[in-house]
Amino acid sequence: MPFHPIWLAVILVVVLIIFGPGRLPELGGAVGKAMREFRKATSELTSEVTSAVRSNPAPPPAEPAATASAQAKGQESTSSSDS
Repeated sequence: MPFHPIWLAVILVVVLIIFGPGRLPELGGAVGKAMREFRKATSELTSEVTSAVRSNPAPPPAEPAATASAQAKGQESTSSSDS
């Protein structure tokens, strides 16, 4: 569903009717401040995640489950034969 410019005009007229011309600058400032804070928080979060990913190397590949269980069985049999 495309966004038509006429819809923007209708929305602006409704906002003007609801809030009045005196509060529009205040409302615009609040919206601008909220957008600025959102962009700042997004930027900070992105930089934190990027630095965390770059500072931590990739973990070594995990051993297959069969190999790990076979090694565990081998250790159990050696420890039981020692007793």
